[in-house]
Amino acid sequence: MTTLHIAPGDSAGGSLRQAIRGAGRNEEVLRSRDDLSCGPIDSDDHSARVAWWARFYDIADVTSGFERFWNRVETTGDRLVAWFGRHSASELSFFLALADRLGDRPYDIVEVMGTVALMPTDRLATLLGSERPIMDHERGEARRQWRQLRRENAPFRVVSPTGLVSAPVDHFDSLLIEQATPEWQQMARVVGAAMAHSSEPYYQVGDLMLLTRMVALVEAGKLLADGDPWDMRACRVRLPQTLSRMGSAC
Repeated sequence: MTTLHIAPGDSAGGSLRQAIRGAGRNEEVLRSRDDLSCGPIDSDDHSARVAWWARFYDIADVTSGFERFWNRVETTGDRLVAWFGRHSASELSFFLALADRLGDRPYDIVEVMGTVALMPTDRLATLLGSERPIMDHERGEARRQWRQLRRENAPFRVVSPTGLVSAPVDHFDSLLIEQATPEWQQMARVVGAAMAHSSEPYYQVGDLMLLTRMVALVEAGKLLADGDPWDMRACRVRLPQTLSRMGSAC
């Protein structure tokens, strides 16, 4: 039977494909291109996710693949091997959603330490052949968790010591403000610092979602911008004087 590896994202899929080719194996990798750790998840209609992502950039080619991805997963006769890491919000979201979609269908999993997307290809190669069948209690718990998260339908889903939990839209705002200073900084620097701080011990969020929150903070007057805040490489940001004085007082 042909093996189909399912990867939790573009970066993870690219790394996994390189690992498989480097190992001399002729096996296909199917990449999930939707980050389910953010945005609405309460509908089975793929157009809802497409419409949400379209608010941020033109992803016609990407979103057209959402439905193809799930159709392939649900209808293929290949042996499925799903890769993911529980320390990544996007990868854990992917796994829970996959478990819910596949129901009682048998499939194998490779659960990595850390994240698939950030794991070196040589390390991924050593995990080839280590897959194991998902156990009934794992499948049931994953489906229960995902259905609870779908009912809550929060703006974000983040990893906690107890698993994936819902988070409000302003969940990362304080982290972003902590990285800002009274002096002007390139916006990309603030976003990068926030990503670094949010990745230990869990990888929680990508730069695009942090950018949207930076824009919201500028619009709310909690950060000042010099330039177009949607252009994080050209725009600079700093704390307002009031917040700077409050920080000094503390």
